[in-house]
Amino acid sequence: MSVRQSTRFQGKASDQDEVTAEVCQASDLQDGQMVEVEVGGQQVLLVRSEGEFSAVGNLCTHYGAPLSKGALLGNRVRCPWHGACFNIKTGDIEEYPGLDSLPCHKVSVENNKVYVSVSKKSLKLVKRVKQMGCRLAEVSHTVLLVGGGPASLLCAETLRQENYGGRIIMVTSDDLLPYDRTKLSKVLNVDSNSILLRQREFYQQHDIEVWTRKQMVSLDTEKGAVTLSDGSVQHYDQLLIATGCRPRPIDCPGAELEGVTLMYTPDDAMRIHQACAGHKAVIIGTSFIGMEVASYLSDKAASVSVVGSSEVPYQRTLGAEIGRVTMQMLREKKVEFYMSDGVAEIRGEDGQVREVVLRSGAVLPADMVVVGIGVIPNTEFLVGGAVELDSKQAVIVDKCMRTTVPNIFCAGDITSFPLSLRRNQRVNISHWQLAQAQGRVAALNMLNRRSELNSVPFFWTVLLGKSLRYTGYGEGYTDIILKGKVEEMKFLAFYIKDEEVVAAASLNYDPTVSQVAQRMAEGKVITKTHAESDDLSWLALP
Repeated sequence: MSVRQSTRFQGKASDQDEVTAEVCQASDLQDGQMVEVEVGGQQVLLVRSEGEFSAVGNLCTHYGAPLSKGALLGNRVRCPWHGACFNIKTGDIEEYPGLDSLPCHKVSVENNKVYVSVSKKSLKLVKRVKQMGCRLAEVSHTVLLVGGGPASLLCAETLRQENYGGRIIMVTSDDLLPYDRTKLSKVLNVDSNSILLRQREFYQQHDIEVWTRKQMVSLDTEKGAVTLSDGSVQHYDQLLIATGCRPRPIDCPGAELEGVTLMYTPDDAMRIHQACAGHKAVIIGTSFIGMEVASYLSDKAASVSVVGSSEVPYQRTLGAEIGRVTMQMLREKKVEFYMSDGVAEIRGEDGQVREVVLRSGAVLPADMVVVGIGVIPNTEFLVGGAVELDSKQAVIVDKCMRTTVPNIFCAGDITSFPLSLRRNQRVNISHWQLAQAQGRVAALNMLNRRSELNSVPFFWTVLLGKSLRYTGYGEGYTDIILKGKVEEMKFLAFYIKDEEVVAAASLNYDPTVSQVAQRMAEGKVITKTHAESDDLSWLALP
């Protein structure tokens, strides 16, 4: 494409100057196509949809993926890496993960030539924070958000974006402001300050109070009050419960020994990182977190042994064939697996862990043990109260994230909610992206702006630098259709139930999972016949 740059001056302020570039011929792009172009050194996504051109930033505001390699459907582009969605007309983020929107640029067409104009002020911006209101002195209303994760943060930000003028209080048991917990098991030595979702100044600027090192211990729904771990009582007009889950401890002799660690906080991650060099590590559990920790330790610890109860990792979620390949990936890095087994006892010396005894009788030398065997919902304070829980202690909510008590909402990992994708089957899904979406939906309904959760679950994990992506909800699948070559670590898997695709996973097969998510989000049924076809062009069809 030919590129012509010129500078146009508008008014006196230099920050209103524009850089304009001729980026292509109008005929170069057909409807439903997009391309990355450069304007003033900035990557811009140029899209043609319904006969009109639009231009937004090309880098996803989550982790910087090139959106030009994502999936386009209508007026929405979906990130190829983690599924975040942006409106191509406004740049607004419409699906998560991520917090911020894209910069939006002017497009003009003259004599079949397409020009994109970018203000000099936004040339170096790759993301745009939505405009927010602030607290108003005359408004006495209070929203209390219990939990410091993505659900609470999105709820707080959405309230301010919608010009809520009351008091917003976020209570978290963490020492830190809300942070990106998904990075902890992938990069254990990450600097905690580098993963903060927002800096302290952001909360101050938008009048969002964040109370750290406090937990909710009881709830009085009649008085509209919450008692916190420091003994203080906070009244609310509306309440969001988003307390998340905590790691499940292992129940066996020796679990209390020094060196046996649960993976949850930045301090936990750093402790594991600092202890691993030259030492023997045992990972108990083949959860996504357990496997990510094994991947991280594989080139740092003296040895890494993984203990799992199934035949292969991820067997129930991703299937045996994919599980075997992920296990082989780590075996090639000298990670040893002890599958279809469990822990009988952890032994130590002078209070320090020394070995792990398996039910099979195998004895694994261990200087450190990392436990990743599931989670427990932080809902004990609700047991026996007015807020209804299910049999697994998850909070029952409707599509608006409302609990069984008026003015009390719930979001995140502790919710049992109706999943529209599966004909409103009630589910509990611990995905970062869903927690954010639920937080936003809760905020809108607090403001009586009815909104329902219609997000398509999207998840990713990283092993040895390779990212596996997953979308949908595959519980109870009866068949797997595989494309590509699993043994070469380049594949696409469709999970089938009742002759329909209910989930998809891929490795080195972008942007297919994002395309599947797009079709699911549009309510389009993907049949088993579609999945079996050698021609996957239907994925990109409008």
